[in-house]
Amino acid sequence: MEEIKITTEFIKLDSFLKFAGVASLGTEAKFYIQEGQVYVNGEVETRRGKKLYKDDVVEFNGETFKIV
Repeated sequence: MEEIKITTEFIKLDSFLKFAGVASLGTEAKFYIQEGQVYVNGEVETRRGKKLYKDDVVEFNGETFKIV
């Protein structure tokens, strides 16, 4: 599990995917999310504006990220 540090109160899911280096463009992140390929805390998340906070866990393509 890779830990990703954020310096704000929260980060939106599509921005997080770009920040973590999973997606290079916002449209790419949007596609992954809308296709149901992204899990937040073990559940499929299809809202790209979903706010992520510290201790949330994001899973995508076999990789797991924890927000710290």
